[in-house]
Amino acid sequence: MTSLPQIGPSRPGESGTAHPAVDRAAIEAAAARILPHIRRTPVLDLPAPALGTSCDVALKLEQLQVSGSFKARGAFNALLQSGATSVIAASGGNHGAAVAHAAAALGIRAEIHVPAISAPSKVARIREAGAVVMQDGATYAEAFAASERRRAETGATSVHAYDQPEVLAGQGTVAREFEADSPGLTHILVAVGGGGLIGGMAAWLARGPAQLVAVEPEGCPTFHTALRAGSPVDAPVGGLAADSLGARRVGALMFETTRGVVRESVLVPDEAIREAQRRLWSAARLVAEPGGATALAALLCGAWVPPAGARVGVLVCGGNCDPGSVAG
Repeated sequence: MTSLPQIGPSRPGESGTAHPAVDRAAIEAAAARILPHIRRTPVLDLPAPALGTSCDVALKLEQLQVSGSFKARGAFNALLQSGATSVIAASGGNHGAAVAHAAAALGIRAEIHVPAISAPSKVARIREAGAVVMQDGATYAEAFAASERRRAETGATSVHAYDQPEVLAGQGTVAREFEADSPGLTHILVAVGGGGLIGGMAAWLARGPAQLVAVEPEGCPTFHTALRAGSPVDAPVGGLAADSLGARRVGALMFETTRGVVRESVLVPDEAIREAQRRLWSAARLVAEPGGATALAALLCGAWVPPAGARVGVLVCGGNCDPGSVAG
């Protein structure tokens, strides 16, 4: 485990305070707004022996969310407030699937830009939702640049994958549900890519008892690198979970919402992520993509060790993969 340097408050004299555009009131409003369109995903409590962890674990099953990941929360919240007739987004896959799903449900035309690293199963899901898919560049950053050029040409509304207040507020509804359904958690492990999920969750939990632990693959240490630098900076992108956690730089907005709230960040190897996928399948017949299993990997490989008496929650954030890939 790597301990983080102390991060200063987001405003003078305050610590653990949500960004003014993403706070508990915004998340409450988002929860009411998206209620007709999303699922309240279940929590599965598993004893330590079931997964081979050092403690019992409460799993929040966001891979069962519409479109296959938590991303639908932010996509619906953003589009419902936009008044858009057409939308453009860049995505490694899950955000694109979520925007495509939300756009179809709301009668909005969608164009999604994906990089070459996007999993074929995710690209297929985007197309099945009725969106136009454009493949641009090798990484998310290159796909995002292409989407911005198209946005300027077409005038379509853009929904950012992780650096937009409406998106973070939507993702923060995960923490609101988890806290209500699993009261008493002391720690919640969350996988981080661009940071929209942990940023929204931090806004909800800024004053709560549960501590957020950021987990990233060794090949995509984006948030970890930003914390060491003291600001969002470019980081390497690679490895097993790069299609979902492969943002080159975390969002500026999430960096503010996590300031003073997220105090632990750990990195896990690809082997631990693959093992976490296998354990979820063998213990509970749960299909999780690599990014979706990354948070659990920290417990399995010892990258994060729970303190005595900890009550631990883990977010299984996505399941958009070939089911056969996790059963080996």
